[in-house]
Amino acid sequence: TMSSKEINPKLVEAIGYLGSLLSCITFIPQVYLTWQTKNVTSLSLLMILIVNFSCIVWLSYAYLIKSKPVLVANSIVLTLSLMLLYFKLTY
Repeated sequence: TMSSKEINPKLVEAIGYLGSLLSCITFIPQVYLTWQTKNVTSLSLLMILIVNFSCIVWLSYAYLIKSKPVLVANSIVLTLSLMLLYFKLTY
């Protein structure tokens, strides 16, 4: 088996950033559609609140373990999720 010392740290970081990018991309279509249509009836307020809280927990974790990919991803997802919360409460 491969020990952790044999894994290229740059590869690990690249995988982290790829995962971060993919996590961020998932919210962009919903934010854009909601912004364009101003239709929030299908948005779950509970889901948005859970995502916001989840991002705050992940940001705390990322800060503690000094993980830039997790910090970047959750900062972006939190921003997008806060936008959805704003839309849900405003429209």
